[in-house]
Amino acid sequence: MEKRYYPYEDFLADTRSLAQMIDWEFDTIIPIARGGLSLGHLLGEFYDIREVYSINTIGYEDTLKLDSVKVFNIPELTEAKNVLVVDDIVDSGDTMIEVLKVLHKAYPAVNFKTASLFYKKSAKIAPDWSVQEADRWIEFFWSVDLTRKK
Repeated sequence: MEKRYYPYEDFLADTRSLAQMIDWEFDTIIPIARGGLSLGHLLGEFYDIREVYSINTIGYEDTLKLDSVKVFNIPELTEAKNVLVVDDIVDSGDTMIEVLKVLHKAYPAVNFKTASLFYKKSAKIAPDWSVQEADRWIEFFWSVDLTRKK
């Protein structure tokens, strides 16, 4: 499988681009853990939003896609009105679909929109905002830099 390394400098530039694209007022950010955490953190700082709560999913075992996506650790959103759900990549779309299904069921009065750094055109769902098209496996700096031998 062909891989692409994604360094911090690209992440920072793409996060800036994503922030400029988002033309919607939201009061809460939910990064999908673990891939969306760095993005959610930076966007929270950029927009000065303290209501940044993660939600957990398991859809992959290393690079192997699992048969179903487990969603857990659903945040408390009773005060939220407009929530931005973020992830590093919308690959098949299964994770984002399951997260939105769980969130809509738990909070039917809340508006949810989505953003990601990468998006595969073959995904079952498109994020409302994304920066790059993914055409191969992305090795994000946060996944490989600490384990890479110098």
